[in-house]
Amino acid sequence: MTTAGNFRSTVARAACDVSIAGVPWPAYKVIALVVGIVAFLVVGALTMSAAPAVLSAAGAATASWVGFGIFCADRR
Repeated sequence: MTTAGNFRSTVARAACDVSIAGVPWPAYKVIALVVGIVAFLVVGALTMSAAPAVLSAAGAATASWVGFGIFCADRR
């Protein structure tokens, strides 16, 4: 039997998951990867240098990973 608490937990987890090739990924990880790639491309195009592009992409991906990770953890 499923209790109401287990059902709510399952629904909240499903809302924060994305299926990639049949494997459930937390949505905040996918969002962080996309944010990092976009930051890398934008900063790389503006500065035409790899170092600032890599550093800012890593910072943006890390910040979004932690931020969205906390948001999804609160929903569980």
